[in-house]
Amino acid sequence: MSRIIAENNGGGHVLDAATGDGTPVCETSVDVAKLPSMPFLLSFNHLTYSVKVGRKMPLFPGGDRTKTLLNGISGVARDGEILAVLGASGSGKSTLIDALANRISKGSLKGNITLNDEVVESRVLKSISAYVMQHDLLFPMLTVEETLMFAAEFRLPRTMSKSKRRTRVQALIDQLGLRNAAETIIGDEGHRGVSGGERRRVSIGIDIIHDPIILFLDEPTSGLDSTSAFMIVKALQRIAQSGSIVIMSIHQPSYRILDLLDRLIILSTGQTVYTGLPTNLSLYFSEFGYPIPEMENKTEFALDLIWELEGSPEGTKSLIEFNKKWQSKEPVRLCSSLKEAISVSISKGKLVSTSTAMVPRFANSFWKEILVLSNRSILNSRRMPELFVTRLVAVSVTGFILATMFWQLDNSPKGIQERLGFFAFTMSTTFYACTDTLPVLLHERYIFMRETSYNSYKRSSYVISNALVALLGLIILSFAFTTITFWAIGLNGEFSGFLYYFLIILASFWSGSSLVTFLSGIIPHLMLGYPIVVAILACFLLFSGFFINRDRIPTYWIWFHYLSVIKYPYEAVLQNEFNNPTECFMRGIQLFDHTPLVTIPNAMKVRLLQSFSDELGTKITSSTCFLRGVDILRNQGITDLSKWDCLFITLAWGFFFRILFYFSLLFGSKNKRT
Repeated sequence: MSRIIAENNGGGHVLDAATGDGTPVCETSVDVAKLPSMPFLLSFNHLTYSVKVGRKMPLFPGGDRTKTLLNGISGVARDGEILAVLGASGSGKSTLIDALANRISKGSLKGNITLNDEVVESRVLKSISAYVMQHDLLFPMLTVEETLMFAAEFRLPRTMSKSKRRTRVQALIDQLGLRNAAETIIGDEGHRGVSGGERRRVSIGIDIIHDPIILFLDEPTSGLDSTSAFMIVKALQRIAQSGSIVIMSIHQPSYRILDLLDRLIILSTGQTVYTGLPTNLSLYFSEFGYPIPEMENKTEFALDLIWELEGSPEGTKSLIEFNKKWQSKEPVRLCSSLKEAISVSISKGKLVSTSTAMVPRFANSFWKEILVLSNRSILNSRRMPELFVTRLVAVSVTGFILATMFWQLDNSPKGIQERLGFFAFTMSTTFYACTDTLPVLLHERYIFMRETSYNSYKRSSYVISNALVALLGLIILSFAFTTITFWAIGLNGEFSGFLYYFLIILASFWSGSSLVTFLSGIIPHLMLGYPIVVAILACFLLFSGFFINRDRIPTYWIWFHYLSVIKYPYEAVLQNEFNNPTECFMRGIQLFDHTPLVTIPNAMKVRLLQSFSDELGTKITSSTCFLRGVDILRNQGITDLSKWDCLFITLAWGFFFRILFYFSLLFGSKNKRT
């Protein structure tokens, strides 16, 4: 394909004879042996993306309007180079990065994106690329080396030995300049760890552990000081020079950072106002009629000028049109097919050992993923013992208060009411005690979304691992609460009763933990999480059967009674306590305990019993039993299910919420714009 190159004072105006849009073209009919040192070329042409924006009064006709976030964006990116996307806030920088990284639904994005003139399938792109989010989402109590080692376990091929994975991690630590921080924990607000710049480099390292061909970064220098930002871009330069395409968005690079960038795309309201080499910025704006002063920061001048033009009546239209006519000088690049380019990359030491024909979705088996995920979670939790100890102390103190408040209850009518109150409070406590895990679960969800966006592990592996790790702590909490309360309060059933009481407390904790876990998968923010969880549990408690018996619940609300998760463990502990046909809870003169006659002398009560006996023709004495456990259960409306049925249903609720959690992750973590 012929090309016409017109040079002008060192700057260049390049037009393609076929397309006329200045887009570099790959010539594919070449011998692999004659490939240049940079065989990858990512091209994107006429990318357009629009979204519907609702107005304040959407009920009226024309309430929705369309906003164009990208409008005909074209450009190229080569391996060995850093392509930086610049622009003010709202210019479309992050949207363009998302478009190139396949994070926008294909039906919504118009235009085409090719790698070496080939359209790359989504699963292939996931295998050969990485996306670094703007926010650092890391486990705070893992060291830098451990964090990268776990990433290696997830992303590197299962055929790679442990020693080779460790060698890769050590090489990456050196490449990112993290050697001095390798043994330092990541840290958080309560634990001092690595600096902000080092944390950002660790985030980058996690996503490039498999040595991707393409690396996308959304404002990697955001929130960092100038030195840390420079170190980040310097590390990215080393990554690019290792044979990767690096595409990043950046708001306003400094002098030193600008010297590290190879190509620029400057956007304004979703349109390109400049594309080319950083060294050509002065010539570009000089020809446009706005020369850049010698001592001025080029990008700062450009962004200030664009901001002024955006505020003018005509906007940046003139600059956009000028950019279409003015193109940077581009040398002709020979490109092999994508498969051949990957082969060349592997021969030069790249870890990407796959082809476009056969891409394994996950590096590890299902069980290996569960093992690695569980190991990581336990290691992180073990270094923050205060979280679990706080829960254990809270549950133990609550159990101690209940044990001393309801100390050695008797089998009198008053003892019955006190038992009912204790069981209702206990069941609600087990569920409410699970809400304190909500912040941790929300933090982990965002880590999960980042890691699964590039197939680090299966969603099902994460759900099972999360359940197994949580269960270990729940067993300890249940045993502590059961041991403190059962014997002190004097509950019935001896050892078998104690064992069942422990199982139903554990089942309650399991069900409550699963409910909170599921809600963490659908609730976006912590500020919304607590009110929603508390409100749901309050409704479950209201309809559990304690405040109002099942027989007294209105017909139109009875369905909620059976949906109440607290109903089943509450009925279970009542049956464990009262389902003894030989146990009596009201004898002789205790019949008068809840009547106005409770204050009369006992001798008078005995005579009244004798009068009842004579009148009814039935012998009634001070030892006659008026109320047994089965009568209490019948009065409470507990007649449908056995205690084992209630136990299994409570456990089943826990599994049901875990399944819902899986689906919330499956459909709520696509990481794609629509």
